[in-house]
Amino acid sequence: MAEPIKIGIVGLGKMGRIRSGTIRANESTVLVAGSDTDPPENGFGDMTFFSDYRAVIDSDVDAVFVCTPNRFIPEIACEALDAGKHIFCEKPPGRTLRDVERIMEAERRNPGRVLKVGFNHRYHFGIMEAEKIVTSGKYGEILWMRGVYGKAQGSGDPDEWRRDPTLAGGGILLDQGIHMLDLFRHYGGEFSEIKSMCTRTFWDFPMEDNAFALLRNDAGTVAMLHSSFTQWKHRFTLEIFLRDGYVIVDGMPSSTGSYRDEWIIQGRRHTGFAIGNPPEERTFCNVDPSWTLELDEFVSCIRTGRPVSHGSSRDAYETMRLVFGIYDADSSWRRDDEEGTTVIEPFPERATPPVPILEDEDRSVATS
Repeated sequence: MAEPIKIGIVGLGKMGRIRSGTIRANESTVLVAGSDTDPPENGFGDMTFFSDYRAVIDSDVDAVFVCTPNRFIPEIACEALDAGKHIFCEKPPGRTLRDVERIMEAERRNPGRVLKVGFNHRYHFGIMEAEKIVTSGKYGEILWMRGVYGKAQGSGDPDEWRRDPTLAGGGILLDQGIHMLDLFRHYGGEFSEIKSMCTRTFWDFPMEDNAFALLRNDAGTVAMLHSSFTQWKHRFTLEIFLRDGYVIVDGMPSSTGSYRDEWIIQGRRHTGFAIGNPPEERTFCNVDPSWTLELDEFVSCIRTGRPVSHGSSRDAYETMRLVFGIYDADSSWRRDDEEGTTVIEPFPERATPPVPILEDEDRSVATS
């Protein structure tokens, strides 16, 4: 049996703890080092703790998990790649498209290293089952998609880093709606046209608390997103309507259980007795395999050298390109544009967002 992959974690907050538990449970990985600006009180006694993330990179680890606020991810990921480490980083991997480009440049400089970004929703049971149904062709091609992903608030901590634009770079769309955009791309490919409205209607922080977007790809498939921080009843719903039927993923297993258990619902369009209310097949799920499956793919790519299938640097770039396209398409939110429509260029010609979002003042410190 091959030696376990030695992993270090930079950032030992919420996501660092989730990742550490998954690493410990995997027989192919071992957690050996970690760093944070605040020493963890408990839960990390089985690893060597460093106050400086560079010490983790310089230690005898094979791979580094970057679980810091968005602002610090690009610098840490690039340094670790250049030091010969495999990289797993949380989404979004930075605050701008330029941040992603910096990581991609480091990836190209180190072709033997694996880079994976944490779009874990692709590994939810309902999403994987829906993919099987859609790709089977039993209901024909996709006509349109609609996604609602909303929660009522953050952690409740007024000092949470996600409330600070210099650390986060964006609000609910960049933090959470990005998952739904990644799923739209997963099923529908790349989108070339965007209309949107972004609002700050309730919460007292200088970023969006709601984003409404219409996307259209070159084949004419339309996807509609509502990403919300004022969804008082937490909700995750992805609807995929095809020529002869539909697939709905409703609910999402989570640590709090507030999104309800997951149901995969499918039905066939009827033209007879059941017009508008066809018989449905429902599958129930109350477990979340995403963290484990995500790590399994990372390990497999390191072992075999095969490219990352879900959460590649291109996935990150294209999905963040949609995020910034949604911001830009609302003239009252980002800029004045013709007819309120943003047409985005295909990868990789468009190198930077139309308007600089936030320039780094000092990226010398990493926090969890």
